[in-house]
Amino acid sequence: MTDNNNNTAQQSSLYREPGGILDEIVLNKQQEIREARLAVPVTRLEESGFFERPCYSLRDFMLAPERTGIIAEFKRASPSKGSINKTADVSAVTKHYADAGASALSVLTDRKFFGGSIRDLTEARSVNAIPILRKEFILDEYQIIEAKAIGADIILLIAAILTPRAIARFARFAKSLGLNVLLEVHNLQELEESLCDDIDAVGVNNRNLVDFTVSVGHSYNLVDKIPGTFLKVSESGISDPQTISELKKAGFNGFLIGENFMKEEDPGKAMKDFVLQINLNNK
Repeated sequence: MTDNNNNTAQQSSLYREPGGILDEIVLNKQQEIREARLAVPVTRLEESGFFERPCYSLRDFMLAPERTGIIAEFKRASPSKGSINKTADVSAVTKHYADAGASALSVLTDRKFFGGSIRDLTEARSVNAIPILRKEFILDEYQIIEAKAIGADIILLIAAILTPRAIARFARFAKSLGLNVLLEVHNLQELEESLCDDIDAVGVNNRNLVDFTVSVGHSYNLVDKIPGTFLKVSESGISDPQTISELKKAGFNGFLIGENFMKEEDPGKAMKDFVLQINLNNK
C-alpha cells in the first residue's frame, strides 16, 4: 500500500491535469508505456542499430541558409480533424519535404489519436539525412530511450501535460543520450516555469490543446519572452507563406507545419509550392 502511495505521489509530481482530450491522451499513453516496457525491454532498445548513431543537430539545420526553417510534419489524423491523410506514403512524403528544403521532419508516433506509428518514423529515418522529431506525448524516460532507438534526433516535451520538474528531468536525460529537446508552450506561465538549460528550442503552439482553437497571435505574444539562447519555433496554424516572412521578422527561426501540407493529395508538392511562394515573397 505504501509503495502504491509513493508511486502515485511521484507520478503526480510529473504530470499536470490539463483537462479535455489531453487527460484522455495521457491515461491512454500511460497504458501504452506499460505495455511497451513488457513487449520491448530497455536492453533490447539499446541494441538497436540507431542507438549509437550521432543525432543531427537541430540548430545546425534550422539556421542553415540553404534551408527554410520549416519542420515539415507527417500526420495521418488528429483528434480535432479526424482523418487527414490515411493513404500517404511516409517515405515518399518526408523525402519530398527534405528535398523542398525542410530543416527537420516531424513524425507522429501516437497510434490511437493521430494514426501514427513507430514504423512511420523508422521509415522516414531510412530515407532522410536531416533531423527528425518524434512527435509524441512523452511521459516517461522509456519513451526517450525508444526515440533514440528508432532513429529520432529530437524529442518533444509538452508543458501543458508535464510539470517543470518533469521537463527538467526528461530534458537532462534526453541530452545524456545526445538527443535534441524541443519544449512546447502555450502561454507565458508555461514558458517561465519550464525553461531549463537542457532545452534546445522553444515551440509556441498556436493551437490550444484543450479546445483546439488556433491563433498565430500566441507566437507574436511570446516571441520576445523567449531568451535568445533558444531556437524559437512557431507551431501549427500556419497556412500562408506570408506568415512565415512575418514570423521571421518577429524573431522566429523555425515553423512547424503539418496539416496544411498533409490535407493535400500530394503533401510533398504542397510544401514545394509553399516554399516557392515564400521565395517569391522575399524577392
